[in-house]
Amino acid sequence: MAERAARSVRLWSPKLAWEERANGEFIIWREDPLGPYPRRLNERLIHWAQVAPDRVWMADRQGIGPWRKVTYAEALDRVRRIGTFLLAAGLSAEKPLVILSENSIEHALMALGAQHVGVPSAAIAPAYASATSGFAKLREIAGQIVPGMVFADDGTAFAPAVDAVFGADMPLAAQRNLPAGRGNTHTFETIVATEPTAAVDDAFAATGPDTVAKFLFTSGTTGAPKAVIQTQRMLCSNQEMIADCYAFMRDEPPVVVDWAPWNHTASGNKVFNLTIYHGGSYYIDRGKPSPALIGQTIANLREIAPTWYFNVPAGFEMLVGVMREDEQLRRTFFSRLNMLMYAGAGLAQHSWDALVELSEQTLGERVPLTTGLGSTETGPFALYCTEPQDGPGNIGIPSQGVVVKLVPIDGKYELRLKGPNVTPGYWRNPKLTAEAFDEEGFYRIGDAVKFARPGDPRAGFYFDGRTAENFKLDTGTWVAVGVLRAQVVNQFGGLIRDAVITGENRAELGALVVPFMPALRELVGEPDLSDAEVLGHGKVRAALAERLAAHQRAASGSATRIRRVLVMDEPLRFEKGEVTDKGSINQRAVLAQRGALVEALYAGGPGVIQVDGGLRHEDRWCERSGDGGAVRGLARPRRGCWHGRVRRCMCSTATGTRPRPWPARSARWHWWAT
Repeated sequence: MAERAARSVRLWSPKLAWEERANGEFIIWREDPLGPYPRRLNERLIHWAQVAPDRVWMADRQGIGPWRKVTYAEALDRVRRIGTFLLAAGLSAEKPLVILSENSIEHALMALGAQHVGVPSAAIAPAYASATSGFAKLREIAGQIVPGMVFADDGTAFAPAVDAVFGADMPLAAQRNLPAGRGNTHTFETIVATEPTAAVDDAFAATGPDTVAKFLFTSGTTGAPKAVIQTQRMLCSNQEMIADCYAFMRDEPPVVVDWAPWNHTASGNKVFNLTIYHGGSYYIDRGKPSPALIGQTIANLREIAPTWYFNVPAGFEMLVGVMREDEQLRRTFFSRLNMLMYAGAGLAQHSWDALVELSEQTLGERVPLTTGLGSTETGPFALYCTEPQDGPGNIGIPSQGVVVKLVPIDGKYELRLKGPNVTPGYWRNPKLTAEAFDEEGFYRIGDAVKFARPGDPRAGFYFDGRTAENFKLDTGTWVAVGVLRAQVVNQFGGLIRDAVITGENRAELGALVVPFMPALRELVGEPDLSDAEVLGHGKVRAALAERLAAHQRAASGSATRIRRVLVMDEPLRFEKGEVTDKGSINQRAVLAQRGALVEALYAGGPGVIQVDGGLRHEDRWCERSGDGGAVRGLARPRRGCWHGRVRRCMCSTATGTRPRPWPARSARWHWWAT
């Protein structure tokens, strides 16, 4: 596919340099330097309010109603009013603004108003304020920052969480529904009615590159959420890196239609700030990549044509299915699209192929399909791939200003990063901060990578697993969980959304899989069945078994071969940390919360799918010892033995069956199956 005609889009022209150290480490950097960037992000808001005051900055709507729009001039006016109010209320760097709200125009204005006057904000996932969780995650966050005010989308709905965690005397501002009888509350309308004073301009002038703009909390993959400091230098330098890569945005202000939550770095930093930096327009999509909410996304994309579009693989999977049948959606979506980006998980090859096919069918040319790698601690933009690829996976090369260090560990390269986009650390946690950086000041991102072309960074890199997720089988063999999860999702051909890999300190790998219900329902073809009936349907189990067998045949060894799967029939729980609100699975949290499912998986309980298609086994070999088919295992590997777990003999003398391909020395060697 890399040879097919591609849409002409202006992108970066990187000049890469590197050195290999005597200890095997690689240091990789860009010879083309990072360009100048503003001291604080709101300089760009001021610029566009002057240059294009009537241009739409942000738009929002419920359902398919009319868009509620705010221009750049209106945005700056409200930001100054909010900043004045927050200063008068006593907020500061030590008393930040906590935001408990879905994406909304009011949420955006409150965050920009706070950072305009040097007050950090912290957007918190609204689900953390769910009473069913006992506010556990919110309490962990409250232990790290002490807010001066909480802004909530719905005051009545969130007041119980605010009172329980932060105290009934905590000032509460709300877009709507102030709780009756509670003191120290403010409506959004009251806040934006504040007349700006000279104090707001003085406070803005006092901010600079080292000012803390916001706190972003990681999703807690390896523990409790951590308050990652986001400085103005981080945000602004990161946007200049993006502007270098997405050079077409310097020529045409971007239009984005985006659903991803602002309490995550992908949209909360990159997409949110990208429009402000380039004077673009942000259309808030209140849909999500779920069967219940994808209709809202489709309605928005039928009407608004993005110039750059980001989604997670599950979202693209759903869009592809609709676009095949919906010409209006397809034509609007691709009409002025310069680039597609996937992130959050590995994109399956069939989804990649479908997006290429649909763009060529609609436009006669291929829209660039891209990805990269970064984290909350890196702004997030750090590595990116713009070179045409035949399939997903290449995460690209370093951005301008970013220096990469590759440290060889256990046959992999651990990735470490340095640059102005990297956080100075974690709020009020010097120990955690010190542990996050190595002796040369490189941030330990926790990912492993491998060269796309050995020894040549110019071809980019492939993600090679999260070091915190990887584990060993009982043989001592390391399992690269992230890579294997992506492979399995791809090999199951759209029937599953994700997988949690099991097998730590066990003899073999298994997987708890998240079903993709639209695809399974289409496979069954009986619309009136419940989800449970669909998951237990013979067609579904047969299809999953077939995909599992194909996966096993393609596997290269015990560390890449899943022997059994169990479909999770209960949704992952956000409040328990099993999944983020953008759909990324927390592998370790799922394993910790669902230990009973793991035990059922290995006990072969109801619902477990287990196949064995004649697989080469590396760990032991078997020798026939008699006409009855008895065997003895010998503790050394040998080619020619085809078997699964040693349970019952399947040799020709015992049962009259044997696997294919059968080893040449079939008189001596035979097969074992589960």
